[in-house]
Amino acid sequence: MYAEHGVDTLDPSEIDTLVAVGGPGVFRAKHDPKLAAWIGVAAKGARRVASVCSGAFLLAALGLLDGRRVTTHWARAERLAREYPNVRVDGGPTFINDGHVWSSAGVSAGMDLALALVEEDLGRQVALDVARRLVLFPRRAGAQSQSSVALWSIQPSTDPIRAAVAAIHAEPGARHDIKDLAACAGLSPRHLQLRFTAELGLPPSAYVERVRVEAAQRALAETDDPVEVIARRYGFGTAETLWQTFHRRLGVAPSDYRGRFT
Repeated sequence: MYAEHGVDTLDPSEIDTLVAVGGPGVFRAKHDPKLAAWIGVAAKGARRVASVCSGAFLLAALGLLDGRRVTTHWARAERLAREYPNVRVDGGPTFINDGHVWSSAGVSAGMDLALALVEEDLGRQVALDVARRLVLFPRRAGAQSQSSVALWSIQPSTDPIRAAVAAIHAEPGARHDIKDLAACAGLSPRHLQLRFTAELGLPPSAYVERVRVEAAQRALAETDDPVEVIARRYGFGTAETLWQTFHRRLGVAPSDYRGRFT
């Protein structure tokens, strides 16, 4: 697949959000004078400038990140800081927003950043609808550490299991027992249990709990809602159950987890 437009055909003054994507080509592209000139004009007029992964090197080479706090993939953060000392590099978060400049860690973090941009423009509900349609996790907190990003989220390979997964992510706190999920998937409870486990590597009940924990983590990091409210909202029932689940899965109390983001 090739790009439909290039710097010779696209007017840089028409760019609303300029996104520098990552990849090995970035290190060659940052020495291209024609591309550099185009990006300079586009960035000056753009409402937002963003980078995904090593795309930060391209923006940094043009001075567009000077004085900004940005992130990139943890494996390249030290190099970015070394080569561009005027950039305030933080290799911890999944994504960062500093003024009109946004940056993200790896590819999956770029999806989180994209959902954050959708939310900024169109509101949280639209961002949630997009996440559900694409079977993505609703946006993780940008402050979440790259090292804690869930790597367990294998995508389902069939439509019935996709439907069940989408239902779980759409409303983590809803009642997602095996009968409800089976009805959503159009399968018998036993068939759903077998297929879900085969495709995702864990049974539905464990998947639901993980999604609920992630939802509670986001709420603790992004809101001031009481722990009791968060526990009820995301299907834990009581603050005590949420506390027990956090200790078992994360080794930390909900209040202590929230303290990391304040």
